[in-house]
Amino acid sequence: MTKRIIYPGTFDPVTNGHLDIVDRALDMFGSLEIAVGENPSKTTLFSQAERVALLADSLGDRKNIQIRQFSGLLVDYAGAHEHAILIRGLRAVSDFEYELQMAMMNRRLNPLVETIFLMPNYRHIFLSSSIIKDVARHKGDISPFVPEKVNQALRNKFQEGA
Repeated sequence: MTKRIIYPGTFDPVTNGHLDIVDRALDMFGSLEIAVGENPSKTTLFSQAERVALLADSLGDRKNIQIRQFSGLLVDYAGAHEHAILIRGLRAVSDFEYELQMAMMNRRLNPLVETIFLMPNYRHIFLSSSIIKDVARHKGDISPFVPEKVNQALRNKFQEGA
């Protein structure tokens, strides 16, 4: 039985922590689908199309990756592929509590969808898209934490708003 390996997220924007999880998942499974979500309860800085483009650029020459867009419940999107494994990154205990609740609800809604938690490398454990946006908004140096195209896109976004 083939299972679809899905790494879902908003990726607003993609960080080096996200890319670390991508690499770990590729090492484990050999292929990966990255699902860029549209969540009406979140206000994103970048449009879904912009997030997909930044992600595609940030992946470089990595092989066996598909990028797709989705909206609505993740479990419904994943369930459309029958057996699916969701990859979720964990940074802290607070992430675990939220992600565990989501994994249990997803399992309840569709028992064919499993969740695997991966921790990023310790160098990226503190990174979040929200922190990156906040530092960039205040003109701090985010270059060590994001791919160059993301760094430039954030600088452009915040110059537009100035």
